Amino acid sequence: MKNSRQVLSLVSGIIGPLLALVVIVLIFAVADRLYGSGNFLTGTNIRQMSNSAALIAVPALGMTMIIIAGGIDLSAGTALTLCGTVLVTMLKNQEASNADPGFAWAVTCAVVVTLLTGCLCGIVNGGLITTTQVVPFIVSLGTMSIFLGIGQIIAQESTVTAKTQNIPQWLAKLCFTGSNGDEYLLISKVPSSAILALLLALVVGAILRYTIFGRNLFAIGSNRSTARLCGVPIAFSTISVYMIAGLFFAVGGMLYYAEVKNGNPKDGSGKELQMIAAVVLGGGSLSGGRGSAIGTLIGALIIVVIRSGCTQLSIPNTYTHIIIGVIIIIAVIVDQLRNGSPEWLFRMLPSSNNAQQT
Repeated sequence: MKNSRQVLSLVSGIIGPLLALVVIVLIFAVADRLYGSGNFLTGTNIRQMSNSAALIAVPALGMTMIIIAGGIDLSAGTALTLCGTVLVTMLKNQEASNADPGFAWAVTCAVVVTLLTGCLCGIVNGGLITTTQVVPFIVSLGTMSIFLGIGQIIAQESTVTAKTQNIPQWLAKLCFTGSNGDEYLLISKVPSSAILALLLALVVGAILRYTIFGRNLFAIGSNRSTARLCGVPIAFSTISVYMIAGLFFAVGGMLYYAEVKNGNPKDGSGKELQMIAAVVLGGGSLSGGRGSAIGTLIGALIIVVIRSGCTQLSIPNTYTHIIIGVIIIIAVIVDQLRNGSPEWLFRMLPSSNNAQQT
């Protein structure tokens, strides 16, 4: 019975974002057919949108767990590009090329160090939040600048690139979309990045639903004091969730490098806002205690569909930003209404007044 209620709650939380995505797709499809180039729903554009959504969704999955636990991480963007910079720097400095026997070992070392860098960023954030009791917003605001500075030191304040022979084929093709429509991808012409995002979403969904750690995150985000009284290890869970999120930021850094083929720490500024927006649009609550991996995927798709639709209709980026911002505000307002806020509005409703009188 309890599992049935959990499933029902999860489905009801996804239906809203999913309906919003369907409506947005239909609006842009009709508008593109009438006023645009007619390329919005072509195979090539759908592949490009799925790849772009994966670039947002993968790191946003880590942000989802943090937000469910009642936290926030403003350093996610610079941590992501720091990891990407570490990866490309190690690939650039390796002596082995893709034809040498030691190439696989060199690439493995580069990937492991990249993932460890992301985990270390998360441990720093989680450790500082736990030991200092400072709100995550302030801590991550400071580490955002720290990670940016470290990345610039590693990159020597420039853009880092690696030679083609130093890049493994699987990494070079990770964000390949087959724009000419003739080259096959991993599964039925689906970008590898999109497959990776879906698999990671399933992993995060399983963690949140079937593990004690996942239930602890919901408990902490819903009511930290009650969770502590129930014996939930607050400090351990906080450090762990930021470390796991850092791992997802590192994978996002690898996708970032596979997309742009270089590493520039400055590119991370603003990426954290995209991650947070994907979580919110997917039904996550900035107050904590609510969110889902599938919802975050849908939120990332909403952002990308709006961008692509506006591009097909030749709408300037300035207006695209405004549209996305308005939709985010609406999503936050809906979340507040679920939580009974603002109070003045509910005091004006007749049903609320009758309930108070009763």
